[in-house]
Amino acid sequence: MLKKFKFIIYTKPFIAFIYFFIRLYAMTFRFKTVNEDKWQKHLKEGKTVLLCVWHQQFFSAIRHFKTYAHLNPALMISQSRDGELIAGVANRTGWYTARGSSSKGGKEAMVEMIEHLNRYHFGAHILDGPRGPIGKVKAGVIKMAKESNAIIVPFYTFADKAWFFNSWDRFMVPKPFAQVTLLFGDEICFEPANTPEEFEAQRQYLEQTMTPRLFTQH
Repeated sequence: MLKKFKFIIYTKPFIAFIYFFIRLYAMTFRFKTVNEDKWQKHLKEGKTVLLCVWHQQFFSAIRHFKTYAHLNPALMISQSRDGELIAGVANRTGWYTARGSSSKGGKEAMVEMIEHLNRYHFGAHILDGPRGPIGKVKAGVIKMAKESNAIIVPFYTFADKAWFFNSWDRFMVPKPFAQVTLLFGDEICFEPANTPEEFEAQRQYLEQTMTPRLFTQH
């Protein structure tokens, strides 16, 4: 019975159901966006923008991210079965998905992301997904930004009322009718790194910049 259920949740009809459920559920949220115009101005000027978010916080933004569909955005998602569900929802939201992660298909997905960013100039990346550890920025995002000449824009979501799951990332789901804030931080531009130590210092800088807003909800 359990195997049959697992098969059902990865079918196209079920993924479509999840997508519409999320959209209907998120209609109850009261959204507030902060500092969104700044990075959108960069995009209009022809610059490449890469939004970066923690795995814990991405659910809150799914409905709002539909408004970016006309920008041909891209997102890297793992090749796991759970990734199949997430990718299905992302595709219906209007996002292109490059499938791969550090454990499987990562290099190929990275190439896809860089090519997409170079062509359409906009995408997003989940920094510590899909398996963590929580709050750990993986080095791929730095390479991705450098090879596409992208501006990194930290992105955070907060809710005044939310559930936090007992998962590796303490996954957050806002409660119905919650006030959900979508906060875009100041852009980060990295210079070329000439040594592995400089590259690691840049990775740590991004991690140290974004970690404080992972563990506080305000």
